[in-house]
Amino acid sequence: MKISEAARAGGVSARALRHYEEEGLIAPERCANGYRLYSAEVLDRVRVIRSLLESGLPVRLVRELLPHLTPSTGPHGICAEFLAEVEEYRDRLAERAASLAAQQSALDAFLGAARNGA
Repeated sequence: MKISEAARAGGVSARALRHYEEEGLIAPERCANGYRLYSAEVLDRVRVIRSLLESGLPVRLVRELLPHLTPSTGPHGICAEFLAEVEEYRDRLAERAASLAAQQSALDAFLGAARNGA
């Protein structure tokens, strides 16, 4: 299928498909005229990529993870080192979220005091 059909089927935009290809996440076949052709296997991979990116993983980690996600191994075939890296990334996100929550609380306190004093 061509890019517009693949985009609909994969739940992404044509631009996202091109981006995934530029990042080395997918490799659709090419026709003699240069048009991309997307197989069912590539579309399955697009859905996995979209899910991983929506979960907050950066493209770099998605690129590292994809070779380990095959129908035969599934997520259980992922090496411990990679899982540790994903956990570190998650922990950094949690730290950032806590920092932002603290900043928001400080701003709320400031605004409350400013409104009560005005």
